[in-house]
Parts: sequence; structure tokens; C-alpha cells
Amino acid sequence: MLRYPVEALWQEIAYLAYHLHWPLPDLLDLEHMDRVRMVRAVSAMNARAWEAVRDSA
Repeated sequence: MLRYPVEALWQEIAYLAYHLHWPLPDLLDLEHMDRVRMVRAVSAMNARAWEAVRDSA
């Protein structure tokens, strides 16, 4: 049985906590794939925001 790497889990939780300001229990309650989707969604929003900044400079 493969287990999800603990360090990767904490990186995902820290990333979402930093950007969304959600409490730890709420982040830990997310299903794994929901958490991964949230990380990807927030990352995409950050990328679009940086592109907008670059385009306006």
C-alpha cells in the first residue's frame, strides 16, 4: 500500500492556509483529490494575477 508523502501533504496544507487563510482542521478535512484541486486552482489564480501584473508593466 502506497501512502501519500507526509511532506507533500504539509506543503499543500501550508500553501492553502497561506493563500486562503483557512484553519488547519478545515484543510485536514478535505479529501486528498479536493485538496489537490484547490492547490491547482489557487496556483492558476496566482499565475493569472502575475501575468496581469507583467502585462500592465
